[in-house]
Amino acid sequence: MGLRGPGSRRKPVIDKPRRMPWNKRGLSRAERMIVFLEFLPITKGILAGKKMKLLPAQREFVEGIYGPESEDGRRLVRLAIKSEPRGNGKTGLVAGLCLGHLLGPEAEQRGEIYSAAIDKNQAGLLYREMEAIILAVPEFDARTNCQRFHKKIEVLEGDGEGSIYEAISGDVRRGHGLAPSLWVYDELAQTKTSELLDNLMTGAGKRNESLGIVISTQAATDQHHFSVMLDDAMRGTDPTIFCQLFAAPEDCDPFSEEVWKAANPALGVFLDETEFKAQAERARRSPGFLPRFMNLRLNMRIEAESRFLAAPDWRACGADIDFSGLEGKRCYLGLDLSSTTDLTALAAYFPEGGELLAWFWKPAEQLDEAERLDHVPYKLWVRQGFIEATPGRAIDKGFVVHRLAEIAGTYAVQGVAFDRWGMKEVERIMADEGVKLPLEPWGQGWQDMAPALDATETLVLQGKLKHPKNPVLDMCVANAVAVTNPAGARKLDKSRSTARIDGLQAAAMAIGLAARTPGKKKSIYQTRGLLTVNAA
Repeated sequence: MGLRGPGSRRKPVIDKPRRMPWNKRGLSRAERMIVFLEFLPITKGILAGKKMKLLPAQREFVEGIYGPESEDGRRLVRLAIKSEPRGNGKTGLVAGLCLGHLLGPEAEQRGEIYSAAIDKNQAGLLYREMEAIILAVPEFDARTNCQRFHKKIEVLEGDGEGSIYEAISGDVRRGHGLAPSLWVYDELAQTKTSELLDNLMTGAGKRNESLGIVISTQAATDQHHFSVMLDDAMRGTDPTIFCQLFAAPEDCDPFSEEVWKAANPALGVFLDETEFKAQAERARRSPGFLPRFMNLRLNMRIEAESRFLAAPDWRACGADIDFSGLEGKRCYLGLDLSSTTDLTALAAYFPEGGELLAWFWKPAEQLDEAERLDHVPYKLWVRQGFIEATPGRAIDKGFVVHRLAEIAGTYAVQGVAFDRWGMKEVERIMADEGVKLPLEPWGQGWQDMAPALDATETLVLQGKLKHPKNPVLDMCVANAVAVTNPAGARKLDKSRSTARIDGLQAAAMAIGLAARTPGKKKSIYQTRGLLTVNAA
């Protein structure tokens, strides 16, 4: 006998429907939603069986969404972002908001409500919470059809008649053709692509008062699409976006109880303090767990896996560089050639002043696919001049050789460190074009890369490196993970890095070559000055 789903149960019969409190006259739009949310039962946890009670921060979030109105009386906010640590009640809040749009005060006929997440199971968490609330409220249960297998809810009658809710995941093709009146993205920071998000946002344009809500902990890097969205929202320049961020500051003490409470509005209410302290103690004992604690429990933008260079240290080396002032100065180059379709990087390091420049190439016909796979704005960077798009579907190494020739004519190139892979064609083109440079083969293993990484890290930590805040190079640094052998030597590991690291690889080779090249001794006259001999 098969299990009987909720849709096949005997529905409750409501002889005398209650007057729902959110329909009381005189309530504002935000007040109606607050009353609706606080009518809903809590279905699990230590407060199960009680009515939902919004925390001050949750009430502020609801008021921030439904309070502001445009000149024509419609809701002004079209995108709401709530970023906070895990365990602060986001599932119950979002479930209530979805129900409010499905069958409550924000319901409309034939509305479409979607919850999205990285996979179907994650998206289904919200469905299960909504279903549990519906089953606990007879008036809701009587007029809905819950389809557990499909994670879908239909409104059969009453407010929102004909509306549907559905949990969807990262299948981007499913995201096409939707016209959401409300969409919710759960833990956007965990996704690798923004395609489903983009489809939901563009589909929302088919409704007069569409609303999108993102609730997520922070992503690990500045380059992640959620970080870009969050940073834009926090600037406050778009009145149609409301953003609420709870996060510990970058320079905080992660073991301070004051920091915990400031970042976690539910701590001590329904976020268990004993469990929280236990996780903090584990983070104190285990350095490997500390980044995860800081990201998930304090909502800090930090890698759960340690990167080769910490973001604050790298950002501190950003500088305004006088490019013309470097003409004729000594420099060392590092060249990281890609395969036919990947990112090719060239870096120049100037040891006298510590400046680091970088150039990048990408095949023009691969930009769309590369953006989809790497989740970074390659086309924007091309327009901004940070990447040179070469014609066709594969890297034209002739472009790289021409740039090498230009650099050789502008700066005093002392050497070019290169990965042997793919250099045969470059050397042939150089010979054909008459480009002569001191080439230095550079292995990618422990022997060559370990001292190069040490030299790079030392410059960064001592604040002696100056980079022009090139976003492509910044991306490569943010992605790079170093692995260590038993002897303590390090090298960059592309398999463990999150995405492209070619720019940092090229930079490390350039800096490593400069570090192992004997410095040119200064003349005694430069250090001592001239002696004047008076004739007797």
